[in-house]
Amino acid sequence: MEYAKNILETIGNTPLVKINKLTAELPCLVLAKYETFNPGNSVKDRMALKMIEDAEADGRLKQGGTIIEGTSGNTGMGLALAAIVKGYKCIFVTTDKQSKEKVDVLKAVGAEVIVCPTDVKPDDPRSYYSVSKRLGDETPNSWYVNQYDNPSNTQAHYESTGPEIWKQTDGKVTHFVVGVGTGGTISGVGKYLKEQNPEIKVWGIDTYGSVFKKYHETGIFDENEIYPYVTEGIGEDILPKNVNFEIIDGFTKVTDKDAAVYTQELAKQEGMFLGNSAGAAIKGVLQLKDHFSADDVVVVLFHDHGSRYVGKMFNDEWMRKMGYK
Repeated sequence: MEYAKNILETIGNTPLVKINKLTAELPCLVLAKYETFNPGNSVKDRMALKMIEDAEADGRLKQGGTIIEGTSGNTGMGLALAAIVKGYKCIFVTTDKQSKEKVDVLKAVGAEVIVCPTDVKPDDPRSYYSVSKRLGDETPNSWYVNQYDNPSNTQAHYESTGPEIWKQTDGKVTHFVVGVGTGGTISGVGKYLKEQNPEIKVWGIDTYGSVFKKYHETGIFDENEIYPYVTEGIGEDILPKNVNFEIIDGFTKVTDKDAAVYTQELAKQEGMFLGNSAGAAIKGVLQLKDHFSADDVVVVLFHDHGSRYVGKMFNDEWMRKMGYK
């Protein structure tokens, strides 16, 4: 009989799916690495399991322990699923920018969730970075994950996502495009692909209000670039250690409005019910059209599922209120 011994064994080996209508104007083949097929409906399942297994192996996470992390939702979901199977508790810290669905989902899988204000500096004691770190220091028998600086995040994608893309495209991939948040996906996949073929181009999708694009181009961390934005799951007001800027060939920024509109368009035109960062990613691919030629194979990674955004990007009243419709 063929079956998985537990839900964690179903992580990975997600399909590549051709984008048809939205990319009709492009000369190249565009394939989506469709990560919602993971059991937690996001790419973050991969690195969540890897981070836990590595922490178990070196003793940072002990039997009956509590996993503590700051998350926009998806990493928390991956950690929670692994924690259920392996017998850990979870405390997650998130921001009031995240959708209600994300908070509800984390509670549904048994996690305690603390919501912090978005519009404060990273070193403010109220920020979700500060609160999660403090809880990690104060909670007995706990492990603070720190996905931003945890090298297992990048390693997970070097070991799984990158090799899958290389194999699925029969080594014909020429461009990899993905939204950048913690940096683990772009850095791990990008490192693996460039080791196979140094000519492969790796592009990051950034958002307005985030520091990545300017820092990559100038080496300057410009605090004037930082301001609140709506797009979830990509962009940062810090420089995570997992963002390997040497692997990345360039960034393109996508507006909040375009990210929201194209999230809807993926559902309506491609039948792809995906999260907010997927809208940003496909719009980013369209913005990069001058970089592609007829023989190119562009792989764009879609992080998470549309069910986490039904109160936002898939709600016409919310879209009108934001001035996006």
